Amino acid sequence: MPLRPSAMTDAYVRLAEVYPGLTVRELRHGEPAPRGGGWVSAAALAEGGADLDAFLAWDDAQVVRDYGQPARPDVVASFGLHRYTWPACLLITVPWFLHRRVPRLPVTHVSYDRTGGGMRLAVRAPESFACLPGDPAAALPGARVVPDEEALRAQVRAAVAEHHEPVLAGFGPRTRRRGRALWGMVTDDVVEGLWYVAELIGGGEGDRARHELELLLPGATRPYVGSAAFRELTGPAGEPLPTRDRASCCMFYTVRPEDACATCPRTCDADRVAKLVATAAS
Repeated sequence: MPLRPSAMTDAYVRLAEVYPGLTVRELRHGEPAPRGGGWVSAAALAEGGADLDAFLAWDDAQVVRDYGQPARPDVVASFGLHRYTWPACLLITVPWFLHRRVPRLPVTHVSYDRTGGGMRLAVRAPESFACLPGDPAAALPGARVVPDEEALRAQVRAAVAEHHEPVLAGFGPRTRRRGRALWGMVTDDVVEGLWYVAELIGGGEGDRARHELELLLPGATRPYVGSAAFRELTGPAGEPLPTRDRASCCMFYTVRPEDACATCPRTCDADRVAKLVATAAS
């Protein structure tokens, strides 16, 4: 039987179109989540046991293979957490950004595989989702109509937090980080993941994403840390260079200090400009 489209299908199809390295498979009713190979459920990662050990072994091996040296166990765990939270946040933020629909996806509804050359997510249809008045999806089972955009933004924050709270509990002891540092990483992945995808869509969507994210995360929205923190630098030819200040550090500098990312808290503005100009040129 073909899969009946859900209220999120169009958003996930568009995501795969602009970013083929990440695909989302919506599971049919009653269909078991994929198992074996590199697949792992978010619930298993949240348990912090053998499945998390196997998940992080991939990151450990990748660092040695690509950089010729091992990383500290807490750095490996930070890499693994970021590599999960970045795509997981998109499951919620992309439908919100494109169609103003916000799915509730507990850890029992999501599985992940990044061992086949890309990122694959398998998602069980949400039991509920939020939308605005006038959305045709409001007539679907599980729809919860909220009154306005701010109420919908509150649903985004709640949905991301609901999914990630148990995941952070599983990863936390491995990363040797606690609440604020862990939620800082989620904050960064909410912002940078959607910003990246919006830039791929083009047509001014990157600018719209920055505006939407500033409204989503204006600061003082616990458990998130700080605001979207966008700002603008000036390039050598006077061109504007959008950047932001991360709320957390991904710890990549411990492996390659000279290759710290352009939004790293350790990267000064002069180095940011150089990195952004080089990226644009390439």
